[in-house]
Parts: sequence; structure tokens; C-alpha cells
Amino acid sequence: IAVVPFATSRRPAMARGAKGTTAIEDRARALARASIARADALFGADRALDRPGGGEKDGDAGGAHAARVRLGVKIADEYASVRAWSRENERGGGQKGATGGESGARDNSSGARERFDGEDDARERVKEEKKRKKAPSDIASMIDALDDEDERDGGSQAGPSKALAAFRGEDAKANLPVSIFGRHANAATGANIAKRLASEWPEPEWRAPWKLYRVISGHQGWVRSCAVDPGNEWFVTGSADRTIKVWDLASGSLKLTLTGHIEQVTGIVVSQRHPYMFSCGLDKKVKCWDLEYNKVIRNYHGHLSGVYSIAMHPTLDLLMTGGRDSVCRVWDMRTKRQVYCLTGHENTVGSILAQDENPQLVTGSYDSTVRLWDLATGKTIHTLTHHKKGVRAMAMHKKEFAFVSASADNIKKFSCHGDFMHNMLSKQNSIVNTLSMNDDDVVFSGGDNGSMCFWDYKSGHCFQQEKALVQPGSLEAECGIYASTFDVTGSRLITCEADKTIKMWKEDTEATPESAPILPFAPPKNIRRS
Repeated sequence: IAVVPFATSRRPAMARGAKGTTAIEDRARALARASIARADALFGADRALDRPGGGEKDGDAGGAHAARVRLGVKIADEYASVRAWSRENERGGGQKGATGGESGARDNSSGARERFDGEDDARERVKEEKKRKKAPSDIASMIDALDDEDERDGGSQAGPSKALAAFRGEDAKANLPVSIFGRHANAATGANIAKRLASEWPEPEWRAPWKLYRVISGHQGWVRSCAVDPGNEWFVTGSADRTIKVWDLASGSLKLTLTGHIEQVTGIVVSQRHPYMFSCGLDKKVKCWDLEYNKVIRNYHGHLSGVYSIAMHPTLDLLMTGGRDSVCRVWDMRTKRQVYCLTGHENTVGSILAQDENPQLVTGSYDSTVRLWDLATGKTIHTLTHHKKGVRAMAMHKKEFAFVSASADNIKKFSCHGDFMHNMLSKQNSIVNTLSMNDDDVVFSGGDNGSMCFWDYKSGHCFQQEKALVQPGSLEAECGIYASTFDVTGSRLITCEADKTIKMWKEDTEATPESAPILPFAPPKNIRRS
């Protein structure tokens, strides 16, 4: 690009004499030179390749030479190993004869020379044929010239390859790592490098099936809640008939009926440190019952709508309740005063868990979220949004620092630190109203359609499925399961159902792995990690 000077000599004399005009022209010349210099720096290197003939006629042979050197270095760095491997393949036959001794080398030298001469002639004929059909470009001519120079020098310019992965030809597959699924299985993916999680998934151990051994009738409405005495002598149930009944755990006989609620009793909990029992219902009331006198001694007022869930702190005198007003209220059990009103959920709080360590409170809501709370500050520690449907039931593991939550989409296992662990391996395909867990890692889930699933906690495998049978005289639709709990020993299961009955289950002691095998187990293929 040539710099064309401004034709100032043709301007009028009066313009040349003005100082301001001369200064403007000087600045314009400086800007033009800077612009031309930038254009030359950006596009000057490509002019030799763009112009036919190499650029010598234009006086720019240095650019063509630089492009040739740059291309030669690129080819030598990236393709030297490929060309060296190709030459070794072609000339490998001549090198094998060199180990036979001096006499064998002299006998084979003439034949090898004739063979190489024939290969050179064939290569020259192919090049001439290409040139006759189509004239090569400048870059193609450079590549051919570099190949010819390399062949004349005997491959001395190839040198050691600087490529990150050397070319190994057809033997590349033989050097692949061995997959855990077989030799070179699925070589195009990463399965031959790392094991799948499914191969390490724990297999469920055989468990005896659970069988129904007792049906208890007495309520005049749906049985909505239940709890077991810490002494394992009796259990209590709350119903839609607005009554609370106390039953003998061994015989199933009715011991006592308590009245006081004016709506369905949706939650019951028995204190482990006091002779108290707490109940909540759709009448917005939370009541404290003195079990020595069988009377209500305290009422906790504050909920604006029906109360659906209730829990007690294991060591502190705190009571937690949640309901349709989308809040979880923490009460001082002795003074009846509200300590916290934990807000954050956008729908009904359907389940509450309490424990000694932080997070001391876990709430599940119909807004499909699970919240972990810090009771010291009354604020949320974590909000788990893994569920897609409302969370109606949760169960805390008694040994591990983890819990299980259930909704209509799946049953999920979380650590109490807020980390998602995994889903259960199958879906119940129902609205799960209740979850219970015993010390033997058996998880029970009851559905709104009467489906019952028994899960192995460690593997997440459903080893038994049952269907609730309605009491004679009830509708087939009244087979839903609203509440469940294991007794203190974990050997008996109590379910509360929509057909107004209470059913008791226990393990079949006569079953064997041969007579009662568990449901088929298939390890998962794809595991969600978050």
C-alpha cells in the first residue's frame, strides 16, 4: 500500500499562507499514515498468498518466504509423525532383510533399489497426472515441495513429534484402556475410564414380608393420625369423627375415648419426658392433654386456619405445629407463648420433623419445598426444591444424619446438611400421605389410593408392595392410608385408613428367601447427583 501525499501545491496561495490550514493538513497526514500502518500490519502478511506468482514482481518476496517458512514449521510440528509412520510402513519390508547378514544384504540390495525406484516413478507419475488435471494452489505447491525435500533428506527434518498424542495407526484400539464391561466396550465414551455408579450400588438384603394380622374398628370417620406410647403399652389415634381413642397395643382393645376437638383430628404426638399428649385439628386448635387426669390443660391459640402437622422437640420444651396458613409456629410448652412464627412456605405445611442437632427443625410443604431451620435465629438454613409436587410426609433416620421425604413424584433421601442423596428406585404413582421408618432400615409409605410400599433404606429398593383392602360395607374408593407408625421395637406397624379402620402388620416369621423372595432388583443406570 503506497502513501499518496496530499497535493498541496495546487491549492491557492492564500490557503498555504494560513497557519490554521497548515496545522490541519499536518494532522490529517499523521492520521493517514497511522491508518495505513495499521492496515499494513493487519493485511500485509496475506498479500503474498493472495497474489499469483509469489509476489516477487510486486517487490514483496519477503512475505511469501515468511508464509512458506511458517507453513513448513506447522507441517513439521503437526504431521511429521504421520509422514514418518507412513514411510516406515512403505519401507518396512526392506529393513527386515537387513538382519540376515552381509551376504543377504548384498543379495537384497539390488531388489530393494529396483522396488524403491519403481515406487518413486509411480509417485512422480501421480504428481504429473494431478498437475495436468488441475494446477495446484500456492499452498498446495508448498506442501508438495516440503514433502519432496523431506524424502530427499531421508526424513531427517521430521525429528521427534511435538504432538500431544502421537499417531498410532491401526494399533490405537489395542492400546485403549480395558472397560469394566469388557475389552474396549463403548470405547467412544468415558465408560472405559470410570466405573458407573450402578456397578457399586448396594444390593438389598432379603427381608421377611409383612402381613396383616389385626383389623381394629371403632371410629366413625376417617382415621387421620396415630402415635405410640413411649412405654410401648398403648397407642392413640385421631379421627375425622372429632374423637381421640386410646387402644391397647397388645390386644387391640379400646381403653379410652377423649373428646374436645370440634373438627377432624389431624395430628397427635406423645411426649417422651412428660405425661402429656398434644393434638391438633382442622378447628385451628392445638391442645395439651394431661394423661394422668385425661383432660385438656392447655390450648395454644394463633393458627389462622386448620392445623395439619405437629411435632415435639426431643430435648427442649418446644412444640411445633404447621397448617394451612403456610407457617410453622413454635410454642413454649409450659407458658403457651408463641416463640417463633416461621414464614417462608407458600402453601400448607404438611409435615414437621424435629431433632437435637442443627437443623433442629425440618418442614415439608404443599408448595413442593423442604426447609431446614435454625431454631436459634428462627431463619431458614436451606431450602430444598428437588420435589415437583407437594411434600406431605417425611421420616427421620434414627442413626444416620439423614431423612426421607415423599411427594407424588418420588420419594427422596436427603442428608440433614441439605445435600440430595438419591431417589428411591421406583415410584409409587400415588399421593403419599405417610412415611414411617424403623430401626431395621425398613421404610413404609402409604398412598392415597391404598397402595403400600416397603422399601429398603440403603438401596432404595421396594421389596414388597401391598394394596389395602376396605372393610366390608365401605366403598372401594375408601382405601386411602392417612397415617402410619411403627411401635417402639419396630416389629409392628400401625396404619390408619379411610375405611374407618386401624390395621396392624408384622413380619412373617415363617417366611424364607425361597418361599417369599423380594421383588426383582435392578440397579439404576442414571443417578441424579443434584
